[in-house]
Amino acid sequence: MQTQLPFFPPYTKLINDSVGFFEQDGTVFYLHNGNPIYCHAKEDRNGYRFALANLVVNKLCMISELCVALGEGRKNIERYAKAYRENGAGYFFQRKETRGQCYKMTLGKLAAIQSELDQGLSIYRIALNHEVSESAISYHIKKGTLKKTLIH
Repeated sequence: MQTQLPFFPPYTKLINDSVGFFEQDGTVFYLHNGNPIYCHAKEDRNGYRFALANLVVNKLCMISELCVALGEGRKNIERYAKAYRENGAGYFFQRKETRGQCYKMTLGKLAAIQSELDQGLSIYRIALNHEVSESAISYHIKKGTLKKTLIH
C-alpha cells in the first residue's frame, strides 16, 4: 500500500488539504503539500501580509479558509490581496509604516503652531490657519509637545 501525499509535520495547522503553517523558534513557516513555500519572523507584519496575499493571489487557498485558520478578518486579507495585485510584492517591504503617526502635525507645523500660541492666538484661530483640528492642538498641549502661554 502506497502512502498518500502530502506529508505535514504533526504540529502543522492546516489551512486546507494542501496548505498549512507552523511556528518554530520565532519563525512562521507556510507549507504547500508538505514543502515550505514562505517563512517570516513571527513579529514581521509585512512578511505576514505578503504571505497571506500570495496564498490568495496564487489560488493556493481561499480567503475564507485563511480567516478560519488564522483568525484574521476577511477585509484585511482582501486588502492584502488587492495591494499585491495592484502594487506587486515589493509594496509590502518598501512601504513606510505610518500607523499610529500623525501625518498632519509635522515638526515644522508644530513649531509654527507654537509660535502662534506664543503670540496669544486662540486654539480655534490656529486650527483654522493650519487646517488641523482644535482637539489635535489641545492633545499636543496636554502631551507637552506644545506649551500654551498665558497672556494677561
